Amino acid sequence: MSYLQSELAYRDLPSLLTHTDGTPVTAESWPRRREELLEILRVNSYGRTPAAPEKVWAEVLQENRDAYAGKALHRLVKLCFDTPKGVFSFPVNLLLPYAAEKAPVFIHINFRPNVPDKYCPVEEILDNGFALALFCYEDVIADSHDGNFDQGLGAMFREAGTARTSDEWGKIGMWAYACSRVLDWLILEDETDWRHTAVVGHSRLGKTALWAAAQDERFCLAVSNDSGFGGAAIHKKGTGERVADFIRAGSWEWYCETFLTYLDKEDVNTVYDQHMLLACIAPRHLCVGSAEHDSGADPKSEFLNCYAQNEVYSLLGSPGLVTPDEYPAADTALQEGTISYHMRSGTHFFSRTDWGYYMRYFRGMLDGDK
Repeated sequence: MSYLQSELAYRDLPSLLTHTDGTPVTAESWPRRREELLEILRVNSYGRTPAAPEKVWAEVLQENRDAYAGKALHRLVKLCFDTPKGVFSFPVNLLLPYAAEKAPVFIHINFRPNVPDKYCPVEEILDNGFALALFCYEDVIADSHDGNFDQGLGAMFREAGTARTSDEWGKIGMWAYACSRVLDWLILEDETDWRHTAVVGHSRLGKTALWAAAQDERFCLAVSNDSGFGGAAIHKKGTGERVADFIRAGSWEWYCETFLTYLDKEDVNTVYDQHMLLACIAPRHLCVGSAEHDSGADPKSEFLNCYAQNEVYSLLGSPGLVTPDEYPAADTALQEGTISYHMRSGTHFFSRTDWGYYMRYFRGMLDGDK
């Protein structure tokens, strides 16, 4: 057994390649296993996502055809869609570089509505030939940390003042739902190379990007930056955040009610772990980024989760994560396989260095190198 295999064995995770009825998973039965994993995650972590709306449309609020010294079009729209309680809308910024061909897209869930933003170097992204669809997560539902789901998108799918059911979706699910509605709109408008759309987020929004891509197979690439517990990091026997931290901060509302039952049980949980989340993205492309001194996000557990996917990607005919038999040092990028992992020096942040790794990997995908 190799060193990384022994590290993974120590975590004692539920099997990815055994169906719930105990039969082995094959390449042919993988779609069934993926649905089983999604159901486990719905029930235990993120809650159930409502069906997609019948109609999505946009109203243009502003447009600048000479943005960034004439290099791009910048359009601000109000994105609208039907819900059980009427039309819901939120603002989305679309930035399109002028080029001979339609550009691949990053859908970026951001903490602020700013364009550009400290977490989103717009001009550099455009200069690298990518389009960008950007929205602020709190325009979908506020990250209020007070358990208020009777607001924003949450109010459109529930009866006000009622208690949540055990598997009612949390706010991560709502933000992820918005990501798919942005993709619905991009497909409808057909101004981008929407078949090559990546969903990207940092920290809690990295968790969101992973859940969006896990559910919606139209995303060709999922990008998780410093997402940690509830995102790319394995929970069991990890060293980062725990359920108690989310309860204390009020951020338990990102998850379903069942998530709270794992308080102080992370190291003995035999029901689910985050390797199931990443597996739901297979065999599509995945980028996970960590920061050396981001102890809350537990970089070793993020890396080990990427490594854990190799058995699934191999079953599906893909190289997965290509890595030496060791944990990566700071400022290492492993980008040869279908899974990319990098370890950046520094702390919890979404830096231009991170964006550089993601753009380089995405470009390699498009050029057929991955």
